[in-house]
Amino acid sequence: MSAALENKGIDFVIRGMTCASCVRRVEKVIKRVAGVEDVNVNLTLEQARVIPKPAIQQQNLIAEIETAVTKAGYHAEWLDPGHAAINLNGDRDEKDLYHWIIAALFSAPLLGSMIAGGFNHHWMLPGWVQFLLATPVQFWLGKPFYIAAYRAVKSGNGNMDLLVILGSGTAWILSTCLLLSWLLGYCKVEPDLYYESASLIITFILLGHWLEKRARYKAVDSIRALQALRPDTACKLVDDKEISVCLDQLMVGDQVVVRPGETIPCDGTVIQGESAVDESMLTGESLPIEKKIGDKVTGGSLNDNGRLSIKVEKTGRQTRLSAIIQLVENAQASKAPIQKMVDRISSIFVPVVIILALLTFLGWWLINGFFVIGLMHAAAVLVIACPCALGLATPTALATGCGAAARSGILIRDAETLERAVHVKKVAFDKTGTLTEGKLSVVSIVSLSDFSKKEILYYAASLSLSSEHPLAKALLSEASSYTISLKQPEEFRVIKEQGRGIMGKIKERVFLLGNQRMVESHGCKIPDVPSEIRSSTLSWLLEKMQDSYRLLGIIAFEDHVRSGSVEAVRRLKEHSIQSIMLTGDNEAVAKKIGNILRIDDVKANLTPEDKQQFIKKHGSKGIDHQSIAMVGDGINDAPALAEADLAIAMGEGTDVAAEVAGIVLMRNNPELVADTLNIAKRTHQRIKEGLFWAFIYNIIGIPLAMLGFLNPAIAGGAMALSSVCVVMNALRLLRWKARI
Repeated sequence: MSAALENKGIDFVIRGMTCASCVRRVEKVIKRVAGVEDVNVNLTLEQARVIPKPAIQQQNLIAEIETAVTKAGYHAEWLDPGHAAINLNGDRDEKDLYHWIIAALFSAPLLGSMIAGGFNHHWMLPGWVQFLLATPVQFWLGKPFYIAAYRAVKSGNGNMDLLVILGSGTAWILSTCLLLSWLLGYCKVEPDLYYESASLIITFILLGHWLEKRARYKAVDSIRALQALRPDTACKLVDDKEISVCLDQLMVGDQVVVRPGETIPCDGTVIQGESAVDESMLTGESLPIEKKIGDKVTGGSLNDNGRLSIKVEKTGRQTRLSAIIQLVENAQASKAPIQKMVDRISSIFVPVVIILALLTFLGWWLINGFFVIGLMHAAAVLVIACPCALGLATPTALATGCGAAARSGILIRDAETLERAVHVKKVAFDKTGTLTEGKLSVVSIVSLSDFSKKEILYYAASLSLSSEHPLAKALLSEASSYTISLKQPEEFRVIKEQGRGIMGKIKERVFLLGNQRMVESHGCKIPDVPSEIRSSTLSWLLEKMQDSYRLLGIIAFEDHVRSGSVEAVRRLKEHSIQSIMLTGDNEAVAKKIGNILRIDDVKANLTPEDKQQFIKKHGSKGIDHQSIAMVGDGINDAPALAEADLAIAMGEGTDVAAEVAGIVLMRNNPELVADTLNIAKRTHQRIKEGLFWAFIYNIIGIPLAMLGFLNPAIAGGAMALSSVCVVMNALRLLRWKARI
């Protein structure tokens, strides 16, 4: 799987982003750097992934990007390939909470004074006291907003911080001017001051930021949980002595010892001992799996009750755990197609809001003659506008949805794949190894010549020594039960041109083993097959003569329907999704399995090319324009997977299948296909809900502020609440679990 999950981008931590406008600005700045092919900035993860152009010196490019982002008013820091995927800072989170508490303590008397003053003007705090309470909030606790706003203006950009500072700063400056005019005697009547609005705006925004960040941390908890599976040390066996070493000191070929209750440090093979191993965090499988000598184990899984000696086969970023972390990170950092529309809107959002605020001020001042009231309503417009909610709706839902899927053993490659899954109307399954267990066994051998059954098995199994096909494994297993000594074939090759099979020379004689189409393509007549094996998978053994081929015998195999296959088909039908089985097996076998599964359509005797053509014909670009998903596990499924609108690979299948798939299922249970489509639809729904509420909030809130129905303090609270609500809506996905 690791080959499929290679990270081709360069990752950066981006500090200082506060809204979708910031994301747009950072992307523009990075794209202007020579050597950058593409860039994707994620507000939720505070990361940027840069795709460099070919043949670019990465070291120079990294330095140029960091410089460009710094000049734009943000901070970029390169993440080396061994970085921790998620870089949200917990210390910073505690600092935000500390600042909010102090701001709330300063603002509480101002709020109380405002409420009390509504009943009796004499209960209002003196102006100089209001000034002393509001000023630290504005310029000490609000300092980060001023710095970010200054950087935005300096770079010719607008962001949320600029709106906050314009709104709260206007209220503070106006209040200070009114207070000074009264204290200096220019105003005979004690004026109404707006320090509570200036202070409460900053306080509410600080609270909103803290709540928002806490929620965003939860959205990426899935990766933290996976990262926590890596042990810091391993027990290495050297000259029969157990030595504790750092994980990065392990080498392929080393032998490690894992005691009960310890975490397996690497991918490898058990060479001594037996134990139950808990792989639930990696695959979603709830029950421990028994491991014995010769079985594969995965780094990050928990050894339960036995002592294991393991030969190291993969370490570091080559392990399955690292591949899973990287794939989940890639998905969470990617950008959904729907986000492009949001980016275009957010790029003009801040300038439009500033214009609307200016029009509000001019309208209230010039038309109604209310200068001070006009300023307050303009400040409310500036503060109520929320580009944050727009920027957070999509990435937060993606991070949460992909994380929830990963906990159930569903790895989604990127946001585009997830969006394609929403539109799937048909699912095509490979049979062997997908709907069935793929562990075939020989059930009968029929001789059609002077060869004995044992001779037929000898030549067929000898040919299979050079094959990885499930039928070959079944033949080798059968031969071992008879203790037959096999011979490695010479001039071995796989037959792809006509039918499917293998060919090789054994004892100076050329033999072919394959399906019925291969037999027919070589000019042999198919005899009547005994009734007891007609519904079995059949392989035919041929011998090449001088100018012809002769049929030697038939080998019958049987497979068993995989647990979950029947339920997978039933659940797809519940959601009006058509299920199709594509197989190279003969029609009798295919119909037998199809009847057991009650599958909608069965296509038999297909080559890999036939499967690919079927997918092409019946996919979104085909005859009925409906999106089709292909589910497979083997090399022969790769062409069809590549052709499908959505490719789903079984996790225990080949690397080739995983490499072309957009979704990898870590458990070989077809029912996960239905769960995959379910989490995709739920995530897409959360994205649409988040964007809907973000748009509706601004569409309703801004006009209300322009018409004078909202004061700046209430607007600040509403703005903070809107971002939190959008994020919390996305976090509802954390409750999702696969049904199996």
